[in-house]
Amino acid sequence: MNDPGLDAPIQDHAETVENEREEEEEEFEEQQAYLNPSRWWFAETAAPLLAGTFGPMASAFNICALVENWRVSIPPNGTEGHGINVKDPQWLIAVNAVSLVLALVANMALLLNMTRRLSFSIAQPITIIGWYISSFILIGLVAAATYHMALPPGENRALTQAFYYAIISASLYFIVASIMVFTVIGAVRGHYPKEFQLTTSQRTLMLQTILFMVYLLGGAAVWARIESWKFLDAVYWADFTLLTVGIGDYAPLTHLGRSLLFPYAVLGIVILGLVVGSIRSLVLERGKMKLSARMLEKKRASVVRRMQKGDGKVKLTPVSKGQKTPDSGQTERERREAEFNLMRDIQRRADQKRKYTDLLISGGTWFALWLIGAVVFQQAERNQSWSYFGSLYFAYTSLLTIGYGDFRLMSNSGKPFFVFWSLLAVPALTILISNMGDTVVKGIRDATLYLGEFTLLPGEASTKQRVQHIAAKITGGRVFAEGPLFEEPPGVLSNKTDEDEKQHRTAGGSATDRVADQLEQDELVEARDAKDRGDKLAEDIHYHHYLLVREIRTVMKQIKQSPPKEYTYDEWVWFLKLMGEDEGSPASHRAPPAQVPSPEDADLQQGSSDDREKDKSKWSWLGYRSPLMGDVEEAEWILERLTATLEKKLKEQRDLQNRNEPKHSPTGTASPSRGSSNTLYGDQAGASKAA
Repeated sequence: MNDPGLDAPIQDHAETVENEREEEEEEFEEQQAYLNPSRWWFAETAAPLLAGTFGPMASAFNICALVENWRVSIPPNGTEGHGINVKDPQWLIAVNAVSLVLALVANMALLLNMTRRLSFSIAQPITIIGWYISSFILIGLVAAATYHMALPPGENRALTQAFYYAIISASLYFIVASIMVFTVIGAVRGHYPKEFQLTTSQRTLMLQTILFMVYLLGGAAVWARIESWKFLDAVYWADFTLLTVGIGDYAPLTHLGRSLLFPYAVLGIVILGLVVGSIRSLVLERGKMKLSARMLEKKRASVVRRMQKGDGKVKLTPVSKGQKTPDSGQTERERREAEFNLMRDIQRRADQKRKYTDLLISGGTWFALWLIGAVVFQQAERNQSWSYFGSLYFAYTSLLTIGYGDFRLMSNSGKPFFVFWSLLAVPALTILISNMGDTVVKGIRDATLYLGEFTLLPGEASTKQRVQHIAAKITGGRVFAEGPLFEEPPGVLSNKTDEDEKQHRTAGGSATDRVADQLEQDELVEARDAKDRGDKLAEDIHYHHYLLVREIRTVMKQIKQSPPKEYTYDEWVWFLKLMGEDEGSPASHRAPPAQVPSPEDADLQQGSSDDREKDKSKWSWLGYRSPLMGDVEEAEWILERLTATLEKKLKEQRDLQNRNEPKHSPTGTASPSRGSSNTLYGDQAGASKAA
C-alpha cells in the first residue's frame, strides 16, 4: 500500500541524489580539462587563434604580392629600388588572384566558425583546403618566376618586394593550414568538442587582426598616393610608423601627408594595442594556467610516488580517530596539517618553476627573433656590406622600437621581411616584459625595498624580522617561515572587533551586504528564541546558518584580491568545519594517488562496486582532487562550497518544517524532530565533494 505522505520526501531525495551525481560528473570533467595534456589544449584553443591571427596576415601579404610586378631590370649603376618594372604575364596575375580569392574564402569560413555562424564540420575543410591550395599556387608561381621567366642575357634583373611577399604568404598559408589539421585530428579523436570553446575576446582576435591589416594597407595606399611612393614602400613606412620604430628613411613631406599622420598614427597604435593585448591574454592567462597545471600535477605526482616508497616525513595513510601514527606519534589532524604544508611547498616550487619557464620561453623567442633576424638582414643587405654585428645592432634597435635610422634597408628582400619580422617582434617583446615582471623586475623591486628599509626608509619591522624575511625568501621558507612581515588574518580568525566589522558593513552598503546582514540578524534572532525555549538543536541550526552567512560575506570580499588569497591551514579547518567535515576524523580522508585516472578508468570505477562510489568523496591535500589543485582560486572554491552548504541546510530546515506542520506543541509552535542530528559540530553529511 502506498503512503501518500512519503511520496514527496522520496521524490525530493531522488532529485537530490541525481543532482549530486550530475555535479560530481561536471566536476570530474572540469578536473580532466584542467589536467588535460597541453598538446591538446594547444590544438583546441591556441591553434585556431594562431590560425586566426596569421591567416589574415598571410592574405594581406598576398595582396602585396598581387599589386606590383615581380621583376625589375636594373639600369647601369642603378639599384633595386630604382629598377624598371618588367610587366608580368597575364596568367601569373590571374593565378595569383585565384590564390587570394581562395585564401579569403578560407579566412571567412574560419571567422564564421569562430563566431558560431558556420559549423565546424563545414568550415574546417573549407579553411584547410583553401589555405593549402593557395600555398601550393604561390609556391608554383614563385618557382616559375625564378626559373622560367628570366630576362634576356646580359641584362641585370632583380626580384621585387612583391615576389618576396609571395614567399612569406605561401609559407604562412601552409603553416596555418597544417596547424588546423592538428586541431581537426584532436576533435575527430574526441579530445574536445567539434566547436571552438573560445571566450568573446578570443573570438574577436581574428577580427582585430583583420582590422589592423586593413588599416595598415589602407594607410599605405593613401600615403602612396599623397607622397608619390610605390605602394609596397608605403606599406614598409606604415609598418614602422604604427609599430613606433620610426627608422626615418621614409617620411611624409607634403602638408597633407603630415596632417593626416596625426589621427592615423594614434588610431593605428590603439588597434595594434588591442591585437597585442589579445595575444598577451592568450599566452599569459590561458597558457600560464595550463603550464602551471601541468607543472603542479607533475610535481605533486613525483612527491607522492617518492613518499609511497617510504621517502618522506609526511605519512599518507589516514589515522583512525583517537589513534596516532606509530613512528611520529601524529594525530590525524596533525598528519593532515603536514600534508597541507607539503602541498603548499609543492605549489610554491611549481609556481617558481613555471615563472622561470615562461621567462625562458619568451626570452628564447625574443633572442631567436633577434639573432635569426640579424642573419636575414645581413644577407639581404649584402650589397651595403653589412656585418653581422651591424645587423645585430639594427635588429636590436628595431626590436626595442628605438629606431635611430643610421642603418636603413635598401633591398627588395629586406623590406618585406622587416614588415613580417616586426609584426612578430612587438608581441614577443610585450610578452617578455610581462614575464620579466614576475621574476627579474620583481627581484629588482624587492631588492630596492630591502635596501631602503635597511638605509633611508626604515619600516615597522625590526632588523631581525627583515633578515628572517630575506632568508625565508632566498631559501623558499626552509630556514624561516615565509610570509609578509605584517598580515592580519581574515574572517573569524581576524583580530577586528565587532565595531570595526559594523563600520565596514556600513561603508560597503551594497545590496548583497544589506541582504546578508538582514539574514544574519534573522538567524541570530531565531537562535536566541530557540535558546529561550531551551531548544538546543534549533539554536545550533540557526547559529550554524548565521556563521555560514557571515563567512560567505567575508570570503566574497576576498575573492577579487590580487594576488589571490591563500588561506592558512587553521582557516581551512574552520571553513571545512562549517561545510560539515572534521579534519580530525579520517572518515572522508584517503591516501593520495600518484596517477590521475583517465575518463575510461573513472567509468570502470563508477560501475564496479558501491565501495568505489563511496571512495569518490574521500580526498587528500596531496591528491589531484585537493582544493589546492585546479584552476579555481581558493576563495572562489570556498565561497561555492559554503553557499552550497547554506542552501542545503536551509532546504533541510524547510523540509523538516513542512513534515512537522501537522504536529504542534501545546503552545502551537512546531517542534523540530530530534532525529535529524544537524548540530554544527556533529554533522558529517556535508563533506566537501570537490575536495
